[in-house]
Order: sequence, then C-alpha cells, then structure tokens
Amino acid sequence: MGIKGKVVAVTGASSGIGRATAKLLAERGAFVVLGARGEEALAATADEITAAGGQAVYRVTDVRQRSHLEALVALAIERGGRLDVIVNNAGIGPISRFDALRVEDWDAMIDVNLRGALYGIAAALPVFKLQQSGHVINIVSTAGIKILPTMGVYAATKNAVRTISEALRQEAGAYLRVTEVSPGMISTNFANSITDPTVKAAIGERLSQVAISPDSIARGVAFAIDQPADVDVGSIVIRPTAQD
Repeated sequence: MGIKGKVVAVTGASSGIGRATAKLLAERGAFVVLGARGEEALAATADEITAAGGQAVYRVTDVRQRSHLEALVALAIERGGRLDVIVNNAGIGPISRFDALRVEDWDAMIDVNLRGALYGIAAALPVFKLQQSGHVINIVSTAGIKILPTMGVYAATKNAVRTISEALRQEAGAYLRVTEVSPGMISTNFANSITDPTVKAAIGERLSQVAISPDSIARGVAFAIDQPADVDVGSIVIRPTAQD
C-alpha cells in the first residue's frame, strides 16, 4: 500500500517528532489521527494539515490513560474505517542524577514512556488481528544505546520499549510489522520536561549546538511505513552527525 490511503494514529502529535511525522504522512496521502494532551496545539496541527489539503482528525489523548488510547483507535476506525499504523511517540524526559532522588520524575517517565507505549499496543492489536495487518512504530532513543549519567531512568524506559518491540515482532507472525526508531538529539521541546535546573541548562545548550530537525525522524518513520507489506524494518537509528 505504501503510505497513501493508510490510516495512521500518532501520539504526542501536537509538537516535535509527532507533529512532524503527522504532517509528512498527511502530505504523502495518509489519513492521520492525532493524539496529545494539549488541545489547542493539537487542533492547530490538525488545522494546518487540512489547510494544506491533507486529512486529519484529533482527540485529546493522555497516554497514561488506557481508555484514551482505546478512544484514539476508535476514532481512527470511525473516521478512517480501519487502522493501519500506530506511532507510539508520546514521551517525556525529566532526567536527573539518581542521587537527586526525583522519584516523581521516575514515575512520570515510566507512566508516559513505557506504560503509554504498552497502552497504545494494547489498543491497536485487536484491530490489527481482525484486519490481519498492521504496523506498530515505537519511538525510543539513542539514550538507550549509549548510556550516560542523568539518563538512567529515561534510557531504561526506552530500552524497555525496545525489548517490547522485538518480542512483539517475534510473537506477531506475518501479519504485523514492528519498528523501533531511535532518535538522537532532535530540536524539540524535550528539555521543557526536565525539572533539574542544572541538567536542563546543560541539555538545552547541547541541543542548541547539535540538534537536527524532527523532520529527520519523520522521514525515517515514513520510510518504514512505505515498504512493501512483507518487509519489516525492525530498527532505525537517526542522530546528528555531530552527536558523540
């Protein structure tokens, strides 16, 4: 099928990688179903897509709530007639050293980055099984490939999703494709979720030096979707050439 005509749900779609991915897929003919917590930014993204001639609908979605993911998938079925791809992109990164004991931040990352992806998978799998086709794309991180100080819990949540992706791929058989995409330092609002002021300043400075556009990740997602149905792109790593 390629991309044209596919129905694609994207979480975290109001900014950054999610927004860029939704816009690119819509440009290439997909019907995109957008989910994020901020309704104003979410509506603005959908309006921008439709104004450019694309097809988009949205629903306010908090990935910490399983029922919200179920509702997002239901919206895809209602408005698009099916669901071909779910992009589990929503994520936060309030990183810090372990001895800072920001336990609430640890809990938040587990809830959004890990449980949110699982809830997306749980919502989509029954539809994919019924259709005997589907594609799960999980956005993880290079933070799980090269472990660095302050990144421990964040990297752990992303590596958990990496493990889930591979196990799901092996369980699913021939009808389901599973892709994990690992972005490096990308120019998004990632630093906004960091609560440790010292770490936030350091990450912000590093991002300003080397970060690349979220469009780079969107193109990687599009590449995986665009392959023939019998081709599964399992893993894509996309990072700035200047990143260590």
